[in-house]
Amino acid sequence: MSAANTTPDSRRIASTFTRLAGEGRKALIPYVTAGFPQADITPALMHAMVAAGADVIELGVPFSDPMADGPVIQKAGEAALAIGVGMAQVLAMVAEFRGQDTTTPVVLMGYANPVERYDLKHGAGAFVRDAAAAGVDGVLIVDYPPEECEAFAADLRAHGLDLIFLLAPTSTDARMAQVARVASGYVYYVSLKGVTGAGHLDTSAVEQMLPRIRQHVTVPVGVGFGIRDAQTAQAVGRTADAVVIGTRIIQLLEGQPREAALAAAGDFLRGIRAALDALPAPGPKAG
Repeated sequence: MSAANTTPDSRRIASTFTRLAGEGRKALIPYVTAGFPQADITPALMHAMVAAGADVIELGVPFSDPMADGPVIQKAGEAALAIGVGMAQVLAMVAEFRGQDTTTPVVLMGYANPVERYDLKHGAGAFVRDAAAAGVDGVLIVDYPPEECEAFAADLRAHGLDLIFLLAPTSTDARMAQVARVASGYVYYVSLKGVTGAGHLDTSAVEQMLPRIRQHVTVPVGVGFGIRDAQTAQAVGRTADAVVIGTRIIQLLEGQPREAALAAAGDFLRGIRAALDALPAPGPKAG
């Protein structure tokens, strides 16, 4: 792989959020499972999503026991695993994407097991080193609690990568403070209890929770889980810094041939982008 595309002094995630804030716009962050619906589609799908208005891409690393994912994303992960997509293949997809796009941030979202397996196979610290070399910008490990991964966070920072954490409706002030000590890039607020794709999103509850999160966390706050259409995305975008959408995109991709999948993702995200851009720009902050 080539030399790292990112340095600790010029992180793509931070610069993207800074640019969007200056433009008075909200970040659109789509999630897709690497290697779904076909093994070779992912780099092209990433480009199609950027062309449709995506600001950051969350790329799911397939894993056999994805405890936080609902049935739609679980099924996508199982399909990707069945055709041989693992961490090495995911990093190669990111490197291929970086051949044409050197500006859009890419975040790997997944679980501890594939990261630790990669290090066992390739040597201690290999995942962070190779992720940086591939052009990854951030990592969200669902089952890494903040109090147990300060060394991992430091290694990521040294390679110019951000460590992103989930917060939930059940998160205490103490947990938010723990996350604030090690998180960078952005935090991902899980707006529903349960797994991805579950339930009905209560946007008023999101509006009430975000000020509380911001009392502890200084990085941008993205909101996901339960956002399935432009109307909901716009409602969430009124208070969040970013809108994260995954399950609905996976549903649109399922069973589609390559060109139809690329078109479906692009068409859907263009509608979300238009809804977010229709929001009034925020006024100046007091003080």
